[in-house]
Amino acid sequence: MTDLPALDPKFLAQVDQARLEVAAPSKHPPRILLLYGSLRERSFSRLLVEEAARILQALGCETRIFDPRDLPLPDATTPDHPKVQELRALSLWSEGQVWCSPERHGAISGIMKAQIDWIPLEIGSVRPTQGRTLAVMQVSGGSQSFNAVNTLRLLGRWMRMITIPNQSSVAMAYKEFDDNDRMKPSSYYERVVDVMEELVKFTLLTRDRADYLVDRYSERKASGRIPEHVALAAEAMKHETTTG
Repeated sequence: MTDLPALDPKFLAQVDQARLEVAAPSKHPPRILLLYGSLRERSFSRLLVEEAARILQALGCETRIFDPRDLPLPDATTPDHPKVQELRALSLWSEGQVWCSPERHGAISGIMKAQIDWIPLEIGSVRPTQGRTLAVMQVSGGSQSFNAVNTLRLLGRWMRMITIPNQSSVAMAYKEFDDNDRMKPSSYYERVVDVMEELVKFTLLTRDRADYLVDRYSERKASGRIPEHVALAAEAMKHETTTG
């Protein structure tokens, strides 16, 4: 095999260190967007999101809740529709997100999926979700299930988001809210607090480094942002792995 320049550890270490150091850390409150997946007058996914927003505000965050009413079905109109523009602007504004869906037929609701489908992976050179933190929650009418949160995790990965480990699944949600639409004290409520606290921590840890965390070798190579000797050495290493 033809000799290729070796990968220079010192060069890579310098790049890593430079990109991990934050010259001016963000001082503003973490910006969290919350989405829910039902249009019912008394939507338990909305009530859970509102409760989560209160917790986030108590933890020092700035929150926005998107109202999915009047959002058209994906591809039913052009992206310049006012509700689509509102949703996309909120996603760009956010540093973290909370997605909460009811479980319907063992999956997320169509309302929830429509919102995610209207947020593209990329708008020009801007990615509205990449690198943002994500917490997932679900409400169920029956026994506890994790089908909806599992689907939301899959979608979060596809949208290149940093999905936190913890999650919330509230069973028989109609029993968990009082007549004032506030969540009753319970282990379910405590889990929601846990999830929101974890989301805030991950957001604070990653928001100033999100671009670095989601940076890909293949994209750097394609755009010419990676030195040629590094690209050649990486190809050599890959070749040795597949042939050795």
